[in-house]
Amino acid sequence: MKIWNGILSCLLCLALAATAFAGDGTKGADDCLTPCPDYRQEVAWASRPAHPDKAVDVFYVYPTIYPEASPRNMDVFDKGLRADVQGLLKAQAGVYSPTANLFAPYYRQVTFACLDPTQDMTLNSYFRIGADDVHRAFDHYLNFLNQGRPFILAGHSQGSVVLLDLLRSRFKDPALQKKLVAVYLIGYSVTGEDLKQYPWIKPAKGEDDTGVVVSWNTQAPGATGSPVLIPGAACINPLNWKTDATPADKSLNLGAVFFDDFTGKILREVPNYTGAQVDPATGALVTTPPEELKIGHFPPGVLHKFDYAFWYRNLERNVRTRVDAYLAGNR
Repeated sequence: MKIWNGILSCLLCLALAATAFAGDGTKGADDCLTPCPDYRQEVAWASRPAHPDKAVDVFYVYPTIYPEASPRNMDVFDKGLRADVQGLLKAQAGVYSPTANLFAPYYRQVTFACLDPTQDMTLNSYFRIGADDVHRAFDHYLNFLNQGRPFILAGHSQGSVVLLDLLRSRFKDPALQKKLVAVYLIGYSVTGEDLKQYPWIKPAKGEDDTGVVVSWNTQAPGATGSPVLIPGAACINPLNWKTDATPADKSLNLGAVFFDDFTGKILREVPNYTGAQVDPATGALVTTPPEELKIGHFPPGVLHKFDYAFWYRNLERNVRTRVDAYLAGNR
């Protein structure tokens, strides 16, 4: 059976390669695929606990870290990129790991240079290489690692797009829905069209509902041009857990935690850092940070880089709250 699974994995990788090169009928050096991860092997996982000791798992998909124009997909065996992912296991997945067993696959994400907010990236052949890696990793996780435990899905940015793709295609299954504690699709948009077309995708309405999608995109007042915010996106405020325009004062902020994302080292922690308010017209989570910050390659005021950092301790507590609510309701 293991040999057969390995053959299937290799055939799938070949099929993905054919798909990636089918766009315009040409193939250049830039298009060469990086090695296909084999999720039976520990080396294909950024985190795969040998002895899970918590009642709930989290399946975490990291955001875009790969900036190069060539090749167009991340090499999951590159030592530097693997180290960057390990840093994010603390800077982001650290809100989940105190409460849940952390499973995080390496995947061949598409380069930042190929991301295009004007198109549906789930149809992009290079995006599909990484997304299909995650689908295979999730299958392996369910079949061999999960052992019947309920689970959280969590990501950021490209990781959230990949998980939204997984939700759309796989979670019509009532058995999977029953095991789902919550989905944290932070730094991307879940739209009204998603909710209409995929009725099993339900947005969070409060701090302790389960089987729901928790999502927000952080930006300053008046910011425009976000590549991840689709107008009218579902949004919940991580300070007061409301979906309307009720403002949350900074006194509700349990602590912003700023990391070096690529080492996982905490740079500083600031209680009561900033407040927040949902803008129902745009679906943005609006905040005014008390300082100038480096926001990377994003338009002015688009605080995508800080979707986790600003609300870190509130998010950490909310994970515990939702897990407790799920376990209490499924005894």
